[in-house]
Amino acid sequence: MSSEKKIKKFRGEVSREDREQLNNHKSAVFWFTGLSGSGKSTIAHKVEKMLFDRQMRAYVFDGDNVRHGLCSDLSFSSVARTENVRRIAEVSKLFVGNGTICMCAFISPLHSDREMVRDIVGAKDFYEIFVTCPLEVCEERDVKGYYKLAREGKIKNYTGISAPYEKPENPDLVVNTDKCNLEESVDVVMSFILEKTKSD
Repeated sequence: MSSEKKIKKFRGEVSREDREQLNNHKSAVFWFTGLSGSGKSTIAHKVEKMLFDRQMRAYVFDGDNVRHGLCSDLSFSSVARTENVRRIAEVSKLFVGNGTICMCAFISPLHSDREMVRDIVGAKDFYEIFVTCPLEVCEERDVKGYYKLAREGKIKNYTGISAPYEKPENPDLVVNTDKCNLEESVDVVMSFILEKTKSD
């Protein structure tokens, strides 16, 4: 028998329910998906601050940030991108067990990858938020110039330009950031999260 098969999960003396009761709110994963420049990270971080001000346990897993540590060894190939998403899903699951509201802001362009996250986290703890915005508007917002480089062929496999983005089929929430300003978008997401994490 391999060493992996001998490993069993250890249940500590403090349960997720205990932590949620202490926090006075439930934990869950809110997965923000959308094109680069759609507003995923901006909205998530604004909501995180609002939750923090309410003394609620919340944390944003930002696509750029995890590439500097947890996933710094991964390339941007399709296989590596899937592994990037898988790692975040597993870490988010641990945070949920700690009673934390997790907001994950990742392009995560493939439906199969997002379904993998749902399977790992558990359907009852997973909420998909589609932050939608026309490609041309996302390009206008691109202060880093990545879209321009992608159009010039200097960045390969760039989502929305040379790589596909598969829109969510049945997202739990849709936020149209080209039709709503930042404050309105944040309010919509904040209300949704408060509703889904309120204590019984």
